Amino acid sequence: MGPVQVARLYALKSVWNATGLRSAGRALVEALGSTDEGVRTVAGMFLVQSGKRAEPLVEEAIRRRKNLPTVLIIAGDIGAVRLEPELQRFTKDVDPQVAKAARDGLRILAAQLPGSGSSRGAAPA
Repeated sequence: MGPVQVARLYALKSVWNATGLRSAGRALVEALGSTDEGVRTVAGMFLVQSGKRAEPLVEEAIRRRKNLPTVLIIAGDIGAVRLEPELQRFTKDVDPQVAKAARDGLRILAAQLPGSGSSRGAAPA
């Protein structure tokens, strides 16, 4: 991944976070399908860093089956509890990568929920 690609992704994230321009956020979701692993990784990190703001874009991508394995995991990473039924549905998908990603997304989501036994925010013993 070259510096121009990094700058483009950063600019998209900045515009989307500053203005809410959905086309900039959608471009990050589209970047999840890049042939360049670095581009996919950075786009995913930027979406996860955006947290709940990314939820409508993730929901839209799920409905369109766009970059589905990655998007299902991102749904868990951002704590998209509202999308849990969709993740549940995809655990039975015919594509084994999609089904696994849905299970992984649910596991990540469950680990973030209060009372899940997660050590997140727990005091040291």
